[in-house]
Amino acid sequence: MSVYVDDAVTLWRGRRWAHMMADTLEELHAMAERLGMPPRAFQDKRSGAHYDLTEELRQEALRLGAIAISRHRDREQVRAIIRLARSQWSGAADGERSL
Repeated sequence: MSVYVDDAVTLWRGRRWAHMMADTLEELHAMAERLGMPPRAFQDKRSGAHYDLTEELRQEALRLGAIAISRHRDREQVRAIIRLARSQWSGAADGERSL
């Protein structure tokens, strides 16, 4: 079982952001907790269950054992991880899931 972080390429509010996904929601939430992220930061989205990470948090996640994936280099692996993240969506309206 693994936690993955993609490239920090999304520019928002003057910062670059990455996505953190995992093989299981348990692993995903455990890593977020290790990173000091509050439960409200969880993105329970139809597009895939994930957390958004700043470049700094991405580096810390990698230091803690997350696996770096590149949307440019590891396309098939990224697609498989995104499919898995989509399957973890609760089915509730975005933002309505309580942890």
